[in-house]
Order: sequence, then C-alpha cells, then structure tokens
Amino acid sequence: MLAIKKKGIILEKTLLGFEINGVLNPAVIMHEGAIHIFYRAVGKGNFSSIGYAKLKSPLEVEERKDMPLIFPQFEYEEHGVEDGRIVKINETFYLTYCAYDGVNALGALATSKDLMHWEKRGIIVPQIMFDEFKRLAETKGKINEKYLRYNSHDRIKERNGKKVWVWDKNVIFFPRRVNGKLLFLHRIKPDIQLVSVNDLTELTTDFWQNYLLQFKETIILSPRYEHEISYIGGGCPPIETEKGWLLIYHGVHDTVKGYVYCACAALLDLENPQKELARLPYPLFKPETKWELKGEVNNVCFPTGAIVDKDTLYIYYGAADERIACVSLHLPDLLTELLLNLK
Repeated sequence: MLAIKKKGIILEKTLLGFEINGVLNPAVIMHEGAIHIFYRAVGKGNFSSIGYAKLKSPLEVEERKDMPLIFPQFEYEEHGVEDGRIVKINETFYLTYCAYDGVNALGALATSKDLMHWEKRGIIVPQIMFDEFKRLAETKGKINEKYLRYNSHDRIKERNGKKVWVWDKNVIFFPRRVNGKLLFLHRIKPDIQLVSVNDLTELTTDFWQNYLLQFKETIILSPRYEHEISYIGGGCPPIETEKGWLLIYHGVHDTVKGYVYCACAALLDLENPQKELARLPYPLFKPETKWELKGEVNNVCFPTGAIVDKDTLYIYYGAADERIACVSLHLPDLLTELLLNLK
C-alpha cells in the first residue's frame, strides 16, 4: 500500500463575512517560486466566492487576502462562484469554476495573465434540459440509468423563474494542448467526460448537440470499484508524467450515514487521454481524521489542486466542506502502484 502522509489543515474559515461558514476546494498552482491558492469561501446564506492565499512552501501560508478575489457578478453565478481549478497554458491562466445561480450549477471559465486580474468568459458547458439531453445521448442506444436518477430533477422544467438545466460541473483543463487540441474534463453524473476543441469559440449550441449525439464515446471514466460506485468527478488538473496523465479525481459511495467522498487515482494515455491505462482499485485517501469526518458536510475528502516538488506530490483538498487540508506522497511510488493495476 502507498504511504500517504496527512499533513493536516492548511486553511480554516475566519470571522470575515465572505468566509465565515467555510473554506474548501482550492485551485492550486506553482508560479514564480510561490504556491497560489484560489479557494472557495462560503459566507452566510451559502453564497460562495473565491478567496486567495499564497504559500511560501507547500504547508506555510505567507499571504492571505481579506476579501474575495473572484465573486458573483452575473446572473448565471449570482448565488456562488465555487470549486475552482487552475492551469497555465502558454502565457494564460485558465481558472474553471462552478457557477451557481440558485437553480443550476454549471462549469464556467475565467482567464488571466497575472493571477490577480481575471476576465470571465462565461459558462462553457451545455445549457440543456434533461429531456433533450436524453434524446440526443440515447441516439446510439440506452445510457446508464443513473443519468436519469442524477439529472432528471424529477422532470421539473422550471424553478424560481429559471429553466432547469442538466448540471455539468468539475470542468478541468489539461495543462497543455494535446495533438494541437485544447482538452478539458467535465462531469455529468455519474461519469467523467472529455471535450476536445481547437478553440473555445467552437463551444456553440451546434457543437454540444453533435457532442451529445456521440455521448458514450466522450466518457473516459465510469464508477468501477466499491468506493466510487455511486458517481465520480474530476479532482485536480491532470499531471503529466512519463507514464501518462495522472488524474486525481473524487469517488463517491452511499452509506447508511450518507455519501462518502474519497480521493482516487487513474492514469490516462499521454497522446490519447480518452484511453484509461490504469486505476487504483482502492481510495488514494479517504475521510479518517476528525476534520474530514465532521463539518458542514460530513465524510468528505474532495481533491482539487496539486503540485509536484521534486518527487513529492502534494494534494490539496476540501475536508468536510469546511476547511482545506493537504496530503503528500512519493510520486514514483504512486505511478508504480498504478502500473500494477493496468486496465
């Protein structure tokens, strides 16, 4: 078994209004010798924004802003800017997040050149009602019945004056183009899907309709093992290694005490990330400590950011939806273990 070191809590909520109820699910990137963290901050009424902290080492906070860096400005995100992930492609930083309007939760994008000033690019996933999604996705045959369970919203078509869309979250870019294409993961429960485009301007209504006609071919990971059997979703941005793209994702299983969220690991082919090479048959780590077992939502380890320092992989995660913690492990050991579990 892998040696996982739980390093403890890195950031906790404060008395500041924008983060008084919790801090969690951070986007993390190493840039110019510092570790930059863009974390979800939850204020009263469950309104979320993105706070900012800078670390001088993987576990030491050097700076933390006392106001949100990114906050709701548009109707599509009026109830929350949540759960960021970040990569740098060429000279541009891509920060994806979940935009919540009080009814729908959809993947959105902001870009920056300097990490401090962000241009919002809007929602980049399909805005589609369940009946149309099902009709398109089942063109080539029935889809997993869990798509109905998780996405039909009891066939409610409108709520609070807004159309009810299929929720599409956990949008995460690959940190470079692959075969000239921009790639990003997204998640319509219960699986993880992949998108490939030349340019983001291609993400039109026509694009998504054609994409959904081939929906089964877009799925790269589906729940397989007991610890992830309910549903899975993207976690940290893919990490390029000589063995393949390392994907740290979250897996969920239902228990008598509710859902349990754990961190999982898989390996994707470098030139064809649609191809799964390997997957751990057990959780990489799971809720065990008091700060993971009890919080705003109990039993949650939700990985969203990672850095590699020499041969050490640091994974940052939301713990019980209330605080941010970190684990570390030896990256070569993880790759070796994955290769013992080839698909």
